[in-house]
Parts: sequence; structure tokens; C-alpha cells
Amino acid sequence: MSVIVTLRVTGDPAVFEQQASAQADTIGRIMEVAKSHGLIAHRWYGGDGEFMVIDEWPDGESFHAFFEAAQGEIGPFMQSVGVTSQPDARVWRKLEIGDDFGWGA
Repeated sequence: MSVIVTLRVTGDPAVFEQQASAQADTIGRIMEVAKSHGLIAHRWYGGDGEFMVIDEWPDGESFHAFFEAAQGEIGPFMQSVGVTSQPDARVWRKLEIGDDFGWGA
């Protein structure tokens, strides 16, 4: 069963959006590495002074292999888009409690 990975950082979400749009080539290269390591789904979300990515991966090992392989692009990119903290990455497994709704439940 796949896992959800969240990665949270602090910074200005508006600056992140603006700077990320200006670096579409970098985003494209990072996404190609992610897809080659099994990325299933990917989205960024922003809130008050922070933003996070929510990904779906086949397993935690696939995410960690991607993150290691793409670190040469991810680190400089994060600095350039105004990230002010170390990333907080977490791997989450689905819990079976009988109340699934949506996502093809």
C-alpha cells in the first residue's frame, strides 16, 4: 500500500509561488527525478508563514531515494525560494478504521 509524505518548511508562500514559477526548469528536473523514483501524486499548499508538499509514494524508501538523488537541486532551490527552516519530512501510512470517504474509497 502506498504512503503519504509531507514536507513542511517555513517561508512566505507568495514568494515561494513567484520564485518557483520563475524556475520552471529546475522544478521540471526535480519532478523528473521524482517520477523516476516512483512518485504517484504531488501538490504544494501554503498557509500562514509556511508551505508544504503532500506526495503519494509507493513506500517511504522510494521517497528517501528520490530526496537523496535530487538533493543537489532541492537544496539550492529551497534557498532561492525563501525557505527559512530545515525541511520537516514525514512518511505516513494509511490507517484502517472504516471511515474512508473519497479518493476511490
